[in-house]
Amino acid sequence: MLVTTTHTDEKKLLQQVRAAGQNHVLRYWNELDDSSRNKLLAQLREIDFDLLARLYRNLIENPAGAKLSSRLEPADFIQLPKTPEEKQPFEVAKQVGEQALRQGRVAAFVVAGGQGTRLGFTGPKGIFPITPVKQKSFFQLFAEQIKALSRKYQTTIPWLIMTSESNHEGAVEFFERHDFFGLPSADVMLFQQEMIPALDEQGKLILDAKDHIFTNPNGHGGSLSALHKSGALENLRARGIDLLFYFQVDNVLVKICDPVFIGFHLQNRAQMSAKVVSKRDAHEKVGVVAKIGGRLGVVEYSDLSEEQKSQTNPDGSLTFRAGSIAIHVFDVAFIEELNRDGFKLPWHVAHKVIPFLDERGEEQTPSRPNGYKFETFVFDALMYAERTVILEVAREQEFSPVKNDSGPDSPETARRDLVNLYGAWLEQAGVAVPRDAHNNVQGNIEISPLFALDAEELAAKISREIKFDGELYLETNP
Repeated sequence: MLVTTTHTDEKKLLQQVRAAGQNHVLRYWNELDDSSRNKLLAQLREIDFDLLARLYRNLIENPAGAKLSSRLEPADFIQLPKTPEEKQPFEVAKQVGEQALRQGRVAAFVVAGGQGTRLGFTGPKGIFPITPVKQKSFFQLFAEQIKALSRKYQTTIPWLIMTSESNHEGAVEFFERHDFFGLPSADVMLFQQEMIPALDEQGKLILDAKDHIFTNPNGHGGSLSALHKSGALENLRARGIDLLFYFQVDNVLVKICDPVFIGFHLQNRAQMSAKVVSKRDAHEKVGVVAKIGGRLGVVEYSDLSEEQKSQTNPDGSLTFRAGSIAIHVFDVAFIEELNRDGFKLPWHVAHKVIPFLDERGEEQTPSRPNGYKFETFVFDALMYAERTVILEVAREQEFSPVKNDSGPDSPETARRDLVNLYGAWLEQAGVAVPRDAHNNVQGNIEISPLFALDAEELAAKISREIKFDGELYLETNP
């Protein structure tokens, strides 16, 4: 909603724009009608010109560069259990986490600001049809998990959903049209990610229309500031919630509010915790959780030397193998601290191709990078946490992202991984499931979270007479 300004306020704002050396954005001011002027003024009112000046000075004019400590070390993490003795702490942690869920201390938080453009899909990525039999959307799949968890633990699990400027209205309309998939609407909170302007090579704002400045989302780290500015943290506090389970919208295998993960977090009095998977090989292009100068952080694949990428332990495993999968548990108090006296996460810069309006008012798309986008990363919060837990999980059970329209990390591989997961559950329950030479299930299986959340729950419900004949869908009444 646009907020109009008084003549005095407008004059002060335009003076501020000129003082910042950005008066070129007013080039078409005399051509604009009142609606377009108010639109541009609304954008200008939200811009932190001092911040942009610092970012240009520190990240573009005089960049410090990526200086990874020579003391880069692998992070300590809880490894997958292999023996009954190693599994015992996991059972204890699960009980602790389940108690927290029953007490209503946990909320779920999904970062869902992306569009489905790279998938050849128009609309928010969260509404993309992804399940193998019923073609349920990401949002419906997650909503069913949250509803099933709420029933299982006889509690309320609020669901926070961060959208973006480009997909907020579409996401809201989708949830309203589907009656929030059976969840109480008061327990589903959608709010927008903040946007930040990009700058050109000279540190100038970029017009992409006569009444609009180009902006981009401020990165997944911005989710932690959006929680604060939207009032979501205050809402959680009022509900007595002190734990937040964070995940991203495109991972079909995420175990929302995993009690084992929550339990380990609580047992260690952690402020922020992270799940990792073992890298497939030395050159898988994922960031790894590591100690950087003694502090935890995530090191991008491109920032590791060839020696570090290939370095191995005595048992032959990769030294830097803890691949980050963007699943976290946060203490609400820790997020509040990150926002106290200004947001603490560092900014990162990327040189990108940015469409712009030239001096003749014509749209141009350059052939090479012409500007800089700024963003923050959620995993940078690890460096501020005094107490953390890093938990290794099985990739085939918990991580299958959808990033591309085909090939690796695509809808095809995500559906395959879901079918294989459900097939493994059926096999554990004693049902024969045919597999091919690559160990993939031959056929199609989908098990709604409303029927079973895991293999144990499935085994307790499923009929011993059931036969898998190539396609199976299991769901109880919502």
